[in-house]
Amino acid sequence: MMRSLFFAAAFCVGATLATAAAAVAADAAPPRALFVVSGEGKDAGKTRPGFEMDEFAQAWAILRDNGFAIDVASPRGGAVEADKYDAALPFNVRVLGDADATRALAATLSTGEAKASDYAAVVVIGGKGAMFDLPGDRALQSLIAGIWTQGGVVAAVCHGPAALVDVRLADGTPLVAGKALTGFTNEEEQLFGKRWAASFPFLIEDRMRERGARWQEAPLMMPKVVVDGRLVTGQNPYSTPALAEAVVSASGRTPVARTPWRDEATMTLVESLPARGESAVAAELARDPKAYHVDLIGLLGYYRLKVAADDTVVRDARTLMQLARPYMDAPQLRVGIAEATWRLGDTPAARALVGEVLEAHPDLDEARQLLARLDG
Repeated sequence: MMRSLFFAAAFCVGATLATAAAAVAADAAPPRALFVVSGEGKDAGKTRPGFEMDEFAQAWAILRDNGFAIDVASPRGGAVEADKYDAALPFNVRVLGDADATRALAATLSTGEAKASDYAAVVVIGGKGAMFDLPGDRALQSLIAGIWTQGGVVAAVCHGPAALVDVRLADGTPLVAGKALTGFTNEEEQLFGKRWAASFPFLIEDRMRERGARWQEAPLMMPKVVVDGRLVTGQNPYSTPALAEAVVSASGRTPVARTPWRDEATMTLVESLPARGESAVAAELARDPKAYHVDLIGLLGYYRLKVAADDTVVRDARTLMQLARPYMDAPQLRVGIAEATWRLGDTPAARALVGEVLEAHPDLDEARQLLARLDG
């Protein structure tokens, strides 16, 4: 009897230990994320837009560094092509040198064969191609709804939120209804949509508002990430690093410390302007201009002026352009500063600036057109 009880007890202890070991092994398994990209791309975006490699690479690097395994899917599966990008940027260098990443992009899963139960998170990467093949993909809609319903994280950046507009839950309600979120704005589309926006089936901001989403946005091309529980959205490409870290956090992990990339540091510097003031930011740039993407600062100001509807925005745009001017030798930038100066009421100073530009570039149409407006 004692021997039988001993073996029975030993069996129970062994079973308990085996169960515990299995649980530990399961806990040790890395969380798995599914990246979704457009499969539309052809000729590096010249004949058909695809996905943004910068967004893919930044999100890939951050999630991998935080212990995630990653699969990649597209509507049809197979090889996918990114729009034109700078292969020398550090995050792109990393991904292009990562055999797992290049293999995944060369042979993506189809959204129809991916299983929601395999993933703790889905991340929809942007790029204008996302406007064409992601919104109407029923398999993708089902996949996203499944990941959401089982408690997973749903994330999308830039044009990626287009994939969310027709995702519906089991009761028929749109996933985005009542949710706070963001995406590529109408204002950004107006300036940067170029040839493709005219043929988009909808604009993300308009459709999200129609679906009952609580739309949020930052000033033109500034980073913005909106987290509503397990729904994480980013406004534009510059929002990608913060979005990826928000996915990590929403999955119950603490993002590992890292050094920001140059564009990140640049945007942080721009965001500090109201608190620090122009002179302090100018001094920071002067200390180490190579640590920042100064042309990006100038372009932010130049394009912000194009959408400026009041003096406050005009003044902010001029400040950004003036910060970049010592490092950015572009006559269009000086014309932009002149226009902002004129719009703020100092016509003589604006005329002097335009005169300097025309002396060096007499055929520059932007300068000649502005001078005509000044003289009109």
